[in-house]
Amino acid sequence: MSITDGIEVHDALPEKQALALKKATRWQIFTICYTAVTITVVAFVLGNSQAMKTAWVEDMLSLLPQIAFLVALIFIHRKPTPKHPYGQHRAMSVGHLVGGVALLAVGTTLAAESVVGLIRAEHPSIGTVNLFGHTIWLGWLMIAVMAVIVVGPVFMYGPAKAKLAPILHNKLLYADADMAKADWQTNAASIVGVLGVGLGWWWLDGAAAVFISLGIIWDGIRNTKAAVSDQMDQRARTFDDKKRHPLADGIHEYLAGLDWVEESGIRMRDQGQVFHVEVFVTPRDGVLTVEQADAIVEGLHELDWKIQDVIVGAASALPDHLDRPA
Repeated sequence: MSITDGIEVHDALPEKQALALKKATRWQIFTICYTAVTITVVAFVLGNSQAMKTAWVEDMLSLLPQIAFLVALIFIHRKPTPKHPYGQHRAMSVGHLVGGVALLAVGTTLAAESVVGLIRAEHPSIGTVNLFGHTIWLGWLMIAVMAVIVVGPVFMYGPAKAKLAPILHNKLLYADADMAKADWQTNAASIVGVLGVGLGWWWLDGAAAVFISLGIIWDGIRNTKAAVSDQMDQRARTFDDKKRHPLADGIHEYLAGLDWVEESGIRMRDQGQVFHVEVFVTPRDGVLTVEQADAIVEGLHELDWKIQDVIVGAASALPDHLDRPA
């Protein structure tokens, strides 16, 4: 931690968050290995089912958040430099954005292909396979595989990451967990599509593919919107983007307790796991000393580990766009 004339840069994670980051990293590595196995297994039972092919592509796309997370770890611990005076914490947000755009682009392509297949009334066929000397319908293998591989994302690493995301205030990790927990919908849709082919209802396969594609598109839209908003310096929000971050109220409460401050306001933006906070105060005597600025910096540092940078300035009149006490 360093303090200079009311500017603080705090770059150490508390023990709880440091441990959570290590756990999240291990889960991301496990997820990549698990997904690589499922992609390989599904490739052997794809057949001509459009729903299965779409689910297979979604499995490959699901690797993006984990890879982006691990790559971002290389950058977020780097110290601020003249070239990057705020550090490189937004590497997490960049990974979030890249993943969202990729999901949106590929999901749209898959949806278009599925709709075209339905319009052309393409009848997929699922043949048989010889397994241990017995000839069985390949569809049964497809259903079995999709029923088994959903265990990992829905019951193992999905819930685990969902618990770690709020501890780290990591939107990329939360989006990854949210997508994983919703994997059962993709697997259920692919099973319905395969059963539809088996029953002679060929259109169910295409309809299932469209459903899966729409899920990919929705994930893409939601993640792209959240990532772009953070890149455009929207007011800091919670890890799930559902509401304004309550830490702002804590800062206002602290500033209101300073008897020498007549009025105050803040700007707090999300840097991709940590916050940059600018504090504007109107001193009662019209003077802000270095000691007072340092005191605010230290006080905010004690509030929450996510406060990475703090800048304190004095103003005779505060702009309307500042975050003010409720």
